[in-house]
Amino acid sequence: ISISVFREVADFQLSVDSLLENNSDHSRPDTQVQAKRLAEKLKCDAVVSEISTGQGTVNFKINRELLTKTVLQQVIKDGSKYGLKSELFSGLPQKKIMVEFSSPNVAKKFHVGHLRSTIIGNFIANLKEALGHQVTRINYLGDWGMQFGLLGTGFQLFGYEEKLQSSPLQHLFEVYVQVNKEAADNKNVLKSAHEFFQRLELGDMQALALWQKFRDLSIEEYVRIYKRLGIHFDEYSGESFYREKSQEVLKLLDSKGLLQKTIQGTAIVDLSGNGDPSSICTVMRSDGTSLYATRDLAAAIDRMDKYNFDTMIYVTDKGQKKHFQQVFQMLQIMGYDWAERCQHVPFGVVQGMKTRRGEVTFLEDVLNEIQSRMLQNMASIKTTKELENPQETAEKVGLAALIIQDFKGLLLSDYQFSWDRVFQSRGDTGVFLQYTHARLYSLEETFGCGYLNEFNAACLQEPQSVSILQHLLRFDEVLYRSSQNLQPRHIASYLLTLSHLAGMAHKTLHIKDSPPEVAGARLHLFRAVRSVLANGMKLLGITPVCRM
Repeated sequence: ISISVFREVADFQLSVDSLLENNSDHSRPDTQVQAKRLAEKLKCDAVVSEISTGQGTVNFKINRELLTKTVLQQVIKDGSKYGLKSELFSGLPQKKIMVEFSSPNVAKKFHVGHLRSTIIGNFIANLKEALGHQVTRINYLGDWGMQFGLLGTGFQLFGYEEKLQSSPLQHLFEVYVQVNKEAADNKNVLKSAHEFFQRLELGDMQALALWQKFRDLSIEEYVRIYKRLGIHFDEYSGESFYREKSQEVLKLLDSKGLLQKTIQGTAIVDLSGNGDPSSICTVMRSDGTSLYATRDLAAAIDRMDKYNFDTMIYVTDKGQKKHFQQVFQMLQIMGYDWAERCQHVPFGVVQGMKTRRGEVTFLEDVLNEIQSRMLQNMASIKTTKELENPQETAEKVGLAALIIQDFKGLLLSDYQFSWDRVFQSRGDTGVFLQYTHARLYSLEETFGCGYLNEFNAACLQEPQSVSILQHLLRFDEVLYRSSQNLQPRHIASYLLTLSHLAGMAHKTLHIKDSPPEVAGARLHLFRAVRSVLANGMKLLGITPVCRM
């Protein structure tokens, strides 16, 4: 059953096609005739006030006062749970769900792919949590590997303790860039980097202490930056956790006769069983150290032991699609049936995101860029109110703009990034959502005190009111669709339409000079819109602002 928006015709529509057996087109009776026949047999009642037919459909109009009362009371009663208590979700078993997202590499760039993973993973975790599941958010850091050999050596050559303490991410990145340059010209630097990593692998206390310091300081700074995004993690794990367990994985693969040695001395698993080169996965380097794939296998097995999860979702760019297919396949042939509970949510590539400092190197650069661009925008708009904390507001509005821009299309689509498009003041943007929310909030603030007890549903019969009520009624369907395919665009487009409907209603349904009964009913309507708007924004990872 789909619900139409804008046309003041039907609240519910039934397609006659969906009732007919799958006859071939020749023998199929005329749907128009069928619709008329069906409509004649149906009676109106206390709920349905009108039954009519359209193109092969039977249309139902709900008693207007009942529609108004039911929707508004439900929105106010359910609060932040509105739409989630729908029968669409009834009997949904509570699951343990892991979501692995963001996952930057220590000392390397935090690129746009990490940014997308961060906001998409956060949305998926929010949605699953809202549906009552037990969610664990995991940040799986790139915190092991040859880069730490280079970093260890580089820090001895170019590092400064005080810079490391005050801005670890930036300093480690600078050291990493510098030591790579040095290593290109100087074989000895490369040699000592290999030695440093060997010491790490063998558990040398001094080398490990330095590595631990790099890791701890980096995480501390990440926690602070994620907080600006409104994001938290339950666990900061990393590749380093699985260096011993990777060896166990290799032993297990070997004991099952799945491990093959190559002439170069590496170890591979042939997933096709017939030597097809595209199905070969390398799991060990010639010096016996583990690779990314081996560590992912070890991590999955470890998480199953620790959490006994029902679903584990990996949020990374689509370039890693084959990697995850192979990892899941290897788990399967190792005898782990729960491999089918693992899921990869891939997303497309964003091109052309730059900040004033050039290419995106740090997440913080993106946040600062958002904040300064939004502050400029706010300064140029005459209606901007005096704000207590303009920086914070600018950041929240700017983040909304970035998130909506990202969530409007399919996650798999690649797109060309443009700051101007993110921040355009007209049209379907996150700025528009925030503006609508702030405007509705100020309505409540201005008129809210005296009106918010009972309301008279008969006062909300204008087409603008009815369009909003019909739209509010659909919120659960939209949540359901997003929960089925993990695409945020259903919710994003729903909220944009809701904001447009609210804007149109705001122009015509005045509160100021209306009789108290009418004013009170309209306030109820606008309050319901703001409540659902805020719920949807929070699911997407946006913090609604009350002034801007």
